[in-house]
Amino acid sequence: MTVHGSIPLSILDLSPVPHGGTGADALRNSVDLARAAERAGYRRYWVAEHHLASGVASSSPGVLVGLIASATSRIRVGSAAVQLPVTSPLQAVEQFGTVAALHPGRVNLGLGRFDLHKILRLAGSAPAPDAEPPPLPPARVVDGLLVPPPARFRGDLSTYVHLAGLIGIRPDDPAPDYDAQVGSILDFIGGAARRPDGTPVTVPAAEGADLDVWILGSSAGESARVAGTRGLPFAASYHTSPSTVLDTVDAYRRAFRPSARLAAPYVVVSADVVVAETQERAERLAAPYAQWVLDIRTGVGARPYVTPEQAAAREWTPAERAIVADRVETQFVGTPEAVVDRLTTLARVTGADELLVTTITTDHADRVRSTELLADAWAEHAGARTGSTAQESHPEASVR
Repeated sequence: MTVHGSIPLSILDLSPVPHGGTGADALRNSVDLARAAERAGYRRYWVAEHHLASGVASSSPGVLVGLIASATSRIRVGSAAVQLPVTSPLQAVEQFGTVAALHPGRVNLGLGRFDLHKILRLAGSAPAPDAEPPPLPPARVVDGLLVPPPARFRGDLSTYVHLAGLIGIRPDDPAPDYDAQVGSILDFIGGAARRPDGTPVTVPAAEGADLDVWILGSSAGESARVAGTRGLPFAASYHTSPSTVLDTVDAYRRAFRPSARLAAPYVVVSADVVVAETQERAERLAAPYAQWVLDIRTGVGARPYVTPEQAAAREWTPAERAIVADRVETQFVGTPEAVVDRLTTLARVTGADELLVTTITTDHADRVRSTELLADAWAEHAGARTGSTAQESHPEASVR
């Protein structure tokens, strides 16, 4: 079976540590899920980068991409995303170029902008005096797509401050130029890198590497602008920042300039999904999601998923509910047909060329099953709408 039609599906995996399990279990599960995704016909398999979180094992995407590429044979594998400046441009392009040399045509280097310098400044600033905050804008429904107001919270930043210290970033260091960092990666690949005196820099693992370079972002700021002006494909996050997704993809498209890599804008949009045979079961499997989001947003960090029973027994305060409301309300949970309908709306409203789905459940088997059910339903839906010529009609430009 192949996922086909005008809008391909791909997967984002955080390597969640299973309840009662270990990081090693999580990594083995990621390899297993990647194989299942390949069998089901998903286009790409993206792995995340998270640090100092007890519930997420995907902290070294370059290594994990190589392992997954070796364990599969066709699916494209990449990072979502290598976090600059946690990883330097040279390290990133050498790591992924090495993998691409052994798995040509299958490796994506997705880049993210992790502004630790801004976090350090925020952590060192005094809290604002107590005052009535301005009202949040109301939720909008745009052609069937919920665009919620942004969450309003300030969590504990100490984990990020500690991470900055571990990698040697200090509050008074100048923030790196993200556009220049991306430019360095493209120069390493294209053989155009130079020393300050103008002499060439040779990076054998990177030069000429068969890599697709992507930018990932969640706002209409620097990432969207750099992706557009550099003529690179772009992934926007509905699953982590649903309030900004429309502005984000619009900013990318407005900034886009054709390049040797890409003739026209190419947008991937992410969504958090849980699919099961019945609505009731899907909702049960998704119940721990709110606690997961709360831990991340309040600075505790992603922890192993609680069980559905533990989630059902938890008592929430109104303030806690407000912190996670935008994410919980935009998680796509239900039967295959129900989730396909909502994903179709997401693609239509954002104009996405591709959709990226991410799923976390307490038990790994439920995550695999959700992935398979969605692939089958999406293929059936696409075939019913467009017939056998659907894939030929998709304008992918040079994005593979």
